[in-house]
Amino acid sequence: MTLHPVQGRRPAVCIMVLGTTSGAGKSWLTTALCRHYSNQGLKVAPFKAQNMSNNARVVAGPEGEGEGAGAMSAWGEIGSAQYFQALAARAEPEVRMNPLLLKPEADTHSQVVLMGQVHAEFTALPWRGRSEKVWPQIAAALDQLRAENDVVVIEGAGSPAEINLHASDIVNMRVARHAEARCLLVTDIDRGGAFAHLYGTWALLPENERALIQGFVLNKFRGDASLLAPAPEQLQALTGVPTVATIPMQWHHGLPEEDGIFDDRSTTAGTVHTTVAVVAYPRISNLDEFQPLKNVPGVRLLWARSPAELAHLQARDWIVLPGSKATAADLAWLRAQGLDRAIAAHAGQGGAVLGVCGGLQMLGEALIDPEGIDGNGPGLGLLPLVTVFEPAKTVRHTAARFAELPGTWQSLSGVFVSGYEIHHGQTAQHPAMAAQGDVAREVIPGIAWQNPAGNVLGVYLHGLFEDPAVLKALFGADAPTLDAVFDGLADGVARYFDPGVLDALIA
Repeated sequence: MTLHPVQGRRPAVCIMVLGTTSGAGKSWLTTALCRHYSNQGLKVAPFKAQNMSNNARVVAGPEGEGEGAGAMSAWGEIGSAQYFQALAARAEPEVRMNPLLLKPEADTHSQVVLMGQVHAEFTALPWRGRSEKVWPQIAAALDQLRAENDVVVIEGAGSPAEINLHASDIVNMRVARHAEARCLLVTDIDRGGAFAHLYGTWALLPENERALIQGFVLNKFRGDASLLAPAPEQLQALTGVPTVATIPMQWHHGLPEEDGIFDDRSTTAGTVHTTVAVVAYPRISNLDEFQPLKNVPGVRLLWARSPAELAHLQARDWIVLPGSKATAADLAWLRAQGLDRAIAAHAGQGGAVLGVCGGLQMLGEALIDPEGIDGNGPGLGLLPLVTVFEPAKTVRHTAARFAELPGTWQSLSGVFVSGYEIHHGQTAQHPAMAAQGDVAREVIPGIAWQNPAGNVLGVYLHGLFEDPAVLKALFGADAPTLDAVFDGLADGVARYFDPGVLDALIA
């Protein structure tokens, strides 16, 4: 990955998508705009200065020395939203697109990932003490992307009008001013109060920042658009800013939800043959990797937080323990809900159980944490494995082939899979249990293990269900490709924005 600007290129035009609140639709609209402008033959890159999410992807990282962080590896982490936005832009995802990632580990503490790498010093700093120290690298990353592209589509975070955070802002209007961005302000009209949200956000901004707002966007609208009048006209009279798009509610646009667990409405009609129940513990991570299951015919995806939601599962149904940013704490929560007994009962009846990353670690006999990374604790005992947490974090792309798998997961035998790993723990066979003859079947060396009965499988590999070969093997079906999803988003914004607006933004 080059870090040097392309000689002779004019700095990219920057379009920035701001929101009146989290969940307004910033990520969705940014992704759609990335594909829209890429379809015009332009070189496009996404950017989000700071993302707070436990949904992360492994991407290309810069080489050389990281300022204050030591040597930088070939791989790094960014928020999943920017990963998908890069793919929509037909760009190689890399760490400059999301230079600062905060991964919540508790309600008042987050792990800081700077330019793709965990940064212990900044993790220890208070929120406001961190911003000035990281801003130079954020600005440099944005400037480099501008020098190498025609258009940079920037996503804001939360609301730009959080006046308690304005002085330490490094993700919203400071970025907009630095990039001289043409800003769109989007609101979720389904929540109600949309015009008040738009006006209040605009009114709380300083005059020089208001001038950057080029248009208001009403998102998630249900009903007759003619009933909105005369509110858009009145809002423009108050602010000078036109409402440039009304986007209808779209339950099944095909993108994972970045900020929370998406609903379990199926995108397909017909008989459900398999229910996949994903245990939704408090620090769930990488939930976006399950989005493809929503699009598989006959599969119902649901999120389980109590034993009652698992009570009606059949042996053919699955329980999935997903990734976790706090494995020991989420395992304790799982036990407190009584979910451990429900999972054990399902496995005992021969039901399918899958653990991914942190979920794999939970399935073992014990979590051992000599360095104080995550926490100690007994596992669920469904696999004869033990996990030891280490300071060094495994962050890499991985491709491998499954060995022969008996039982429930037999259809994966010999399937070549690719995905990514993000974990502190290292997992191995429990030696004392092996001495007693209780040995896990290692179906991918160091990556995946199966119980002797064949119905419990644990993998470190994220992205399993994004692999078409895996979906085909497990369900005999294909899910829509990401390219088809991105093109659908781009077609939508072309219809929903007023004529000429999207062209005018980059003129």
